[in-house]
Parts: sequence; C-alpha cells; structure tokens
Amino acid sequence: MAVRRLLGYVPQQLSADSGLTGRENVTLFARVFDVSRRERAVRVAQALDAVGLTDAADRLAKTYSGGMVRRLELAQALVSAPRLLILDEPTIGLDPIARTGVWEHINAVRAATGMTVLVTTHYMDEADQYCDRVALMHRGRVRALGTPRELRAGLGERRGNTGDGEPPTLEDVFRDVAGSGLDDRSGDFSDVRRTRRTASRVG
Repeated sequence: MAVRRLLGYVPQQLSADSGLTGRENVTLFARVFDVSRRERAVRVAQALDAVGLTDAADRLAKTYSGGMVRRLELAQALVSAPRLLILDEPTIGLDPIARTGVWEHINAVRAATGMTVLVTTHYMDEADQYCDRVALMHRGRVRALGTPRELRAGLGERRGNTGDGEPPTLEDVFRDVAGSGLDDRSGDFSDVRRTRRTASRVG
C-alpha cells in the first residue's frame, strides 16, 4: 500500500464511471488509494481544481467532453498526491485543442508539485514539445534515449537533414531507429478494435 500511494496511473482505457459525477469518481479513487477519511474531501477538491474541473465536479461524467474525461482521469490519479504519475496515451482520440488542454494541465501539476511524469505516446510532436527526455521504443526495446534536442541533433549529424533542407524531427528520428521494421507486427485486429473503441468513447 505504501508503494501504491506513491504512484498515480492514467490508463489508455477509460477508468472513469459515466454514471458517477466527477467528484464521486475522484472520491472513489481516493478510497482505493487509501486517502484518509479526514483528508479525503480536501484532496478531492484539490485534484479537481488542479485539472480545472471544479465547476463541473457535480455533473455526471457522461456529460463531459472527451478532454474533460481525460482531465477527470488525471484528477483520479492525482488525488493520492503521487510522486510518480504514469500516463498511458493520455491524449488518444482527442482533437488538437483538447490535447493541448490536457498537456497544459499535466505541465501545471508537474510544475506545482515537482512530481515525475512518465508518458507513453505515439504522437512524436507531443514528445518533442512536452517531454524532457525521450526513449524511443521499437518491438519492445529502447532504440534511442536522450532529450528531444539531442535525438534530433544526432540524426542531423548522421544524415545532414531530411533531404529537403528542413532539420530532422523526432518522427524522422523514430523512422531512422526503427529502420524498415514498421510492418504488420505492430498489433493485431483486437488491438486496433480496442484502441478505436477507447477513442470513440473519449472523443
């Protein structure tokens, strides 16, 4: 339990209950993470405020937009005041405005608390813009590790540029380290169906 209190986790699949209000969802997670009854109401209010959901806290989660649902799930993970926050594809299925909003709240919480945030994402632009360090993985192995600038600079030194005079992007770096291995092994039909189901429920 002591270790559990140090960790916050937002899964790729939906973890909010549509039949509960935002406040009830976060309160449920406070109980799961064994936040003391004496502190529970204050912690729930703080978590909802941190993600900008105070005004919508007493509405049912099923009335929330996709971006609000992801922020609610972030509040659920924050209610135990974790030292490490793990986010699995936090912006999957969201439009660009909602994606930016989720990241703004993640960064605000990180700046305010000093917690470490570990994120998995397929969006290289997000990794480039918001992450201090990036590990590029392919087929279960880390193929490159460093700051976004270091990774881009390394590819630039090896290849000069992308061929059109533009400096390399993090997406170019991933293509380089993955080689020609981007084939049909990157998930099966059930993986695709599961991801699309999640995206349709969040969006």
